Amino acid sequence: RALPRLRRLDAGRRQRLADTAVLLRAEKAFQGVAGAAPTAAELDAVALQAAVPILEIGLDGYAAWTTVLIYPSDFVATHEYEDEAGVVHTEQGALIGEAWQGGPLVLSLASALAPEPGSNVVIHECAHKLDMRQGAVNGLPPLRRGMPVAEWAAAFEAAYAALRAHLEAEEGGGDPHRGQPPPLDPYAAEDPGEFFAVATEAYFADPARLRRGFPAVYQQLARLYGWSL
Repeated sequence: RALPRLRRLDAGRRQRLADTAVLLRAEKAFQGVAGAAPTAAELDAVALQAAVPILEIGLDGYAAWTTVLIYPSDFVATHEYEDEAGVVHTEQGALIGEAWQGGPLVLSLASALAPEPGSNVVIHECAHKLDMRQGAVNGLPPLRRGMPVAEWAAAFEAAYAALRAHLEAEEGGGDPHRGQPPPLDPYAAEDPGEFFAVATEAYFADPARLRRGFPAVYQQLARLYGWSL
């Protein structure tokens, strides 16, 4: 139900997806924390979702990390950041997933097993891990052979600007879109890295919305992930 495109996989790709999930279970250390004790079937479900973005990319896409930390539900994360004046701030917030640069993938088991319609926290955080392969989380993962960076950048930069303009117009009360919902979850407007992650989960979990709102982004993701269903 959460990933309706899986229903349309032929038998061969369905088996390859299952095989990739098995390899992920074997290669990564899945650890329950804060009292989480996921069953084998629940870990299979998490691994299967994580396998979706790399079905055609290959396991090397996740080579840079080894551990998946699984909380029972939402967890509180603490982060420090430095503002323009050089002042360091500490903030806390409840999260359902997080990807650490050079560290583990962190997930809420409850959210991973029952994602909201059109979303998928496992795929979202795995998209960040793909993005991190180039260093900074900036919405530019390693592209596949034959994918010009200029075409990727043009599609994503235009869509990111359009989403931010849509949301700013709503906040300003102008409503030029006549009450239409934004083409992507507003969290995608946080920064280019989040835009890529949100677009990726929409590509797999709500492809019609992404194709309708940002067709050029949809086409770039189709080339990256190799899913042309």
